[in-house]
Amino acid sequence: MKNFETLTHSIQHTHNVLQQEAVKAVNISLTVRNWLVGFYIVEFEQNGEDRAQYGKYLLQKLAERLNQSSLSFRNLKLFRQFYQAYPQFGQTIAAHLINYNLKISSLEIGQTPFAHFKSILDTASPKFKLEENNNLETTVQESQKTNNEASNYYKKALQRISFSHFVELLKVKDATQRQFYELLILKTQPSVTQLKNQINSLAFERVGLSKKVELGFDELLQKIEPFEPAHSIKTHYIFDFLKLGNYNLIEESTLEQALINHLQEFIVELGNGFCFEARQKKILIDQDYYFVDLVFYHRILKCHVLIELKADQFKHEHLSQLNTYVSYYREEIKQPDDNPPIGILLCTQKGKKLVEYAFSGMDEKLFVSKYLVQLPSKETLQNFLEKELKKLE
Repeated sequence: MKNFETLTHSIQHTHNVLQQEAVKAVNISLTVRNWLVGFYIVEFEQNGEDRAQYGKYLLQKLAERLNQSSLSFRNLKLFRQFYQAYPQFGQTIAAHLINYNLKISSLEIGQTPFAHFKSILDTASPKFKLEENNNLETTVQESQKTNNEASNYYKKALQRISFSHFVELLKVKDATQRQFYELLILKTQPSVTQLKNQINSLAFERVGLSKKVELGFDELLQKIEPFEPAHSIKTHYIFDFLKLGNYNLIEESTLEQALINHLQEFIVELGNGFCFEARQKKILIDQDYYFVDLVFYHRILKCHVLIELKADQFKHEHLSQLNTYVSYYREEIKQPDDNPPIGILLCTQKGKKLVEYAFSGMDEKLFVSKYLVQLPSKETLQNFLEKELKKLE
């Protein structure tokens, strides 16, 4: 290495490239596994010798026999739907499996248009072939070109669209609209949340109504911020597929780790009804796993208190994320005799705010009159942060 800068750049570049390849490999394997499971199920439903014996209870019986969280009844149903929506992946997946000890002899379903057309030509009479030779040759060449383009498209889709993204695509019933969002993913690599936002905001219809469709599509692409590839691995599909525990994929800096340790102790020592319940609590929202830094139950308020720590300046997206967690707890965890949950956001870098409360739609007057009197003040929490940061400098 010529100098330190070159060394640093080489290490960072190597890390980035191989990390992306590792993430890609996991995502491809998961997508291939799920497609094949769907393929097996459909094949059995159509041709299985004892299929009549299981009938409509097939998926339920399968889930019971397999007994794996990643192969639950719900997932098996989803995988079948995935295969039925994308049978054209057949040849791409067959080619992918060449390097594995996994041969699927019946993987002819979903053959490309050219392969089907060629099989028809091969069975045509010699006279017909002779008379139509020139036209047929041209048609075959054009079909083969289309076939090659399609194969490249499916290969890119398999490599660059995660299964979590496919789950959202399956909700788009119209094939043309679905392909629009596939192209959107291939060109911009949005997060699952960004993709959902585009689908829910009718991006396909909005671009279609533009006076200049290409310009409208380009403007849409510019609005989407590419998602960090490594983050795509933090989904419950990946967790279940690899049988990973909560902490295997949690990224915490030493600073955040130390602060959360001390914050947990500090909140408990405050008393005032705080009972520690969980740390890095894993919750499932719209097919993705998220982790709440600290979860307490407040005996006096009779509600959950969620605390998030960000090694960053205050940003509205941080508060929005915490409000999403609070909404989840209100809808999924809250018991009938509980009060609505609230959240506390702490930011370590100085800015306009270091501490903010999240109460997700609750009336602010109610929050101030009923909740705030039992919670640590912003000043108390801010002083804690400043003291801890000085200790850790």
